[in-house]
Amino acid sequence: MPEGVVQLTDPRALRAVAHPTRLKLIALLRRLGPLTATQAGERIGESPAGCSFHLRSLAKWGLVEEAGGGRGRERPWQATAGGHEWAARGPSEEVDEAGDLLTRVVIEQWFDEALQWVDRRAGETREWSNAAIANDQMIAVTAAELEDIDRRVREILAPYAQRVGRPDTHPAGARNVAHIQLGFPFADDPPPP
Repeated sequence: MPEGVVQLTDPRALRAVAHPTRLKLIALLRRLGPLTATQAGERIGESPAGCSFHLRSLAKWGLVEEAGGGRGRERPWQATAGGHEWAARGPSEEVDEAGDLLTRVVIEQWFDEALQWVDRRAGETREWSNAAIANDQMIAVTAAELEDIDRRVREILAPYAQRVGRPDTHPAGARNVAHIQLGFPFADDPPPP
């Protein structure tokens, strides 16, 4: 997987990335490395023409690039970074709305992937079925403590994240895994005065 993070600040970029097919393409290229539009389409159930269109749109915002070689739909594309980020709140209402849209689409995809796991779990080994994480825990923290938890979890995951897209670094039995972390206050628990 490429290193680094693309910072999305332009509301047009945020809206462009907030498309389920585009998010699938970015994740696929990060996980598997360079693919043509045809190869990517076969994996995500989209037409090569549709994938080409979405890849060009992602390239406009610096999330993917041509990997070199090939022609037309048979030229490979690669991710430019290992991740992309955007601010929870930006400098304008337009940025906030676009960021909220992207966040919503990303979370919907996370839960769709999790439900797909539940559907296919019976066909997995007992080892992987038992290892998969599906839990929650309520905690009472300040905003600063929640940010610290996020930072510390990212530090724990960093060595494992470096293996993504680099199968030669995987220990025997390793698989790419989605690790999803959410932390947010309850609606009926307003901030203290």
